[in-house]
Amino acid sequence: MLLKIPGLLNQAQIEKIHQVLADATFVDGKLTAGFAAARVKDNLEMRADPERMKLLIRIIMASLGHDETFRFGVLPHRVADPIFARYEPGMTYGDHVDDPIMGVTGPRFRTDVSMTIFLNPPEAYDGGELSIRTSFGERRIKLLAGDAVVYPSSSLHQVVPVTRGERLVALTWIQSYVRDPAQRELLYELNLAREKLLKEAEEEETTGYVDRSYANLLRMWAEV
Repeated sequence: MLLKIPGLLNQAQIEKIHQVLADATFVDGKLTAGFAAARVKDNLEMRADPERMKLLIRIIMASLGHDETFRFGVLPHRVADPIFARYEPGMTYGDHVDDPIMGVTGPRFRTDVSMTIFLNPPEAYDGGELSIRTSFGERRIKLLAGDAVVYPSSSLHQVVPVTRGERLVALTWIQSYVRDPAQRELLYELNLAREKLLKEAEEEETTGYVDRSYANLLRMWAEV
């Protein structure tokens, strides 16, 4: 499931992130890439800086924790510390799938879901679309600053070459409680119906059926 999350970050958070990144050091993105990805990766990423990262992580994780679309669409179990990537004219990231296992300094975890958070407005750069291969064909995504998109980490995807300006994004990866993307999609859609029924027809017998079905399917499929 490819799921857009509008307004994950508000304007004040975006401005704070830009302020923190203004004097940060960016290095060759190949340093964090696996062997296969390094051959097609051409971008810059913020060098690890504990104090700077602590502030950036706090901003992003607070937003993720409060966003219902993220919580119910992704069902997050573990969330990786974000990477901040910059693309200047001529930079790109060719077709790849994300590493299946991540975690260097902390516990290792499986990557089920990838997330891109856009930090620059679309008019600030040309090109730079996130292109994702889906069962329905290619989807090209270029969102407003503060918007995010999540998609299965197993999806073949790329960043189209930037031809003008600067593309700035935050990236993270999630191990979901529910490994299978089709099961996550079913649970997400079922929960949309469940929440509507709980708000509008709480006493109806049908609402109870849907509520219990959601809970028991999650119990059946979740890995802890």
